[in-house]
Amino acid sequence: MGNIRLKWHVDTNHQLTAQVPAEVGPGEVEVILVFSPHDEAAAEEQWADAISREWAAEWNDPRENIYTIKDG
Repeated sequence: MGNIRLKWHVDTNHQLTAQVPAEVGPGEVEVILVFSPHDEAAAEEQWADAISREWAAEWNDPRENIYTIKDG
């Protein structure tokens, strides 16, 4: 199974169409839609969640704890 990233556009009739590369043969496919929220606060929250997941290992690394209250 492979992945292909496509940018699609939803029209005013809520219809979605796409053209796929020639190497995609006929048959059944699974499509997962990921869309950006229109709510800016929700987008910021998603960004913060993603950053915390990506950086969690670094934040938990004891070697990164090089500062104390005294030296700021």
